[in-house]
Amino acid sequence: MARLTTSPIFEDLRLVDADRLRRLVRMGVYEGHTGGLANGKLQANIVIVPRSFASDFHQFCIRNPKPCPLVGVNRAGSPLIPALGDIDIRTDAPQYNIYHFGELTRRRTDIIDLWQDDFAAFALGSSLTVEAALAEKKLSRIGCGKASPKFRTRIQTDRVGPFGGEMVVSMRPISRCDVDRVRALTARFPHAHGSPIHVGDPMVIGIADLMAPDWGDAVKIMDGEVPVFWASSITAQDALARAELATSITVSPGHMLITDVDARADAGAFKVY
Repeated sequence: MARLTTSPIFEDLRLVDADRLRRLVRMGVYEGHTGGLANGKLQANIVIVPRSFASDFHQFCIRNPKPCPLVGVNRAGSPLIPALGDIDIRTDAPQYNIYHFGELTRRRTDIIDLWQDDFAAFALGSSLTVEAALAEKKLSRIGCGKASPKFRTRIQTDRVGPFGGEMVVSMRPISRCDVDRVRALTARFPHAHGSPIHVGDPMVIGIADLMAPDWGDAVKIMDGEVPVFWASSITAQDALARAELATSITVSPGHMLITDVDARADAGAFKVY
C-alpha cells in the first residue's frame, strides 16, 4: 500500500477515530507523526526492556512521574496492554527505535520478528495528546505532523538502578498573553505531562540554544512569544540509552501509540498489569 505522507491526507487522518487509525498504522498505510491525530485520546510512548530490568524501570517511572507518567504495563511476555485498547504494541506505533548497548542501530515500522518472551513493555503518556486541543484553541503554531523540539536540561531525574540522567523537555512557542490559558489547558491532561515545568529563559534549565534541539525540529521564537517547556517522555528513552542494555526498544520521537483512553482520564482509568 502507498504511504500517506502529504499534508491533505494528514488533514484527513485528523478526522479518523483511534481504532481505525491504529489499523492503518498496523497495515503499514501510515508511518508518520501522530501529533494532532485522534483528538481526545491519550497518546503513549512505549518502552520495552528485558524483564530482568523491569522492576528498576518501573520504579524509575514511579519516582519521576512528571516526565514518565506510567499508564500501562504488559503481562509477562505479552505484546498486549488491554487497558489501553485493542492494541498490539509490536505493530501499532508508526515507527520504532531499536537500541543495542545504548546505540540506536535501526528504525522499524513493526517489531514482530524482534519480540521476545521476556520483554516487559511500559506505556508512558505523551504530550502529543494535547496537540489537537492546543491547535483547536489556536494556542500553538507548531504544525501537526511535525516533531516538536526537545532538549536535555540540567534538571536531574531520580536514579533507579541503571536508569537516570537529565530530564528532557519539549518546547512550544506561546504568545505571552496566552501562557496562562495554555498552563490551565494542559493541566487538565495529567497523564500527558500536565502543565509546563518552565516558562521563559531556557538558560535557567540549562538549554543554551533553542535552535539546536537534541530531538525534533527547531522552531524560532517570534516577537510577542515566549518558549514554554513541558516534561517529555523522551526522558525515559534517554535514560534507556544511558543504561546501555543489550537490547531495548522505544517508539520513535513523535510517532506515538494511539490508545482508546480518554485524554483527560484520571488515575483510576488505568489498570497497570
